[in-house]
Amino acid sequence: MKKREVPASVKDERLVKKRRNEMIKGAIALFKQKGFHRTTTREIAKASGFSIGTLYEYIRQKEDVLYLVCDRIYDEVYERLEKDIGTHHGTIESLKLAIARYFKVIDDLQDEVLVMYQEVKSLTKDSLPYVLNKELQMVKIFENILRECVENGAFSLTEQEIQLFAHDIFVLGQMWAFRRWALHKMYTLEEYIELQTQLLLRGILEKRS
Repeated sequence: MKKREVPASVKDERLVKKRRNEMIKGAIALFKQKGFHRTTTREIAKASGFSIGTLYEYIRQKEDVLYLVCDRIYDEVYERLEKDIGTHHGTIESLKLAIARYFKVIDDLQDEVLVMYQEVKSLTKDSLPYVLNKELQMVKIFENILRECVENGAFSLTEQEIQLFAHDIFVLGQMWAFRRWALHKMYTLEEYIELQTQLLLRGILEKRS
């Protein structure tokens, strides 16, 4: 799906990237505190360290900021997943490692993930499908890992089960962010990873036996 371009009157691409990074950082803090609808563009500009006039050199409307925030979060999670997981070998241990690394990425980006899930509904109709499709691309990372495990004989799953299992992993990682008010009081990150991994694998390993 084609990315929606956000127009900027500034032509220097490096400067656009720099200013938008500052804008995203400021917006995340505000959206977390106040929500998207209660945050003004003037507040975003102030939190970003420049004037409202400068802000509008890099966006056209407030919704553009939310789109950029969601797009950047998914890009960062995807890039770090690809880098951290790297090559895998179709074993149970490689799957455990992939789950642990994904959960740790979510822990590092938990504020961003929380904001995205709170505010993604406010995206426009032309932005939302693109953003949701990026999430499905990340789910496919786990689908591919699971398929390699099946092909290697580590366990047996149907294609339908692989797809659902990949979504299970993805959502349980995100749950560490959007249920943190409760989970962080009950578990350390390492305990959460260990328990969730045990629960995730129990079913497929029992099925194998």
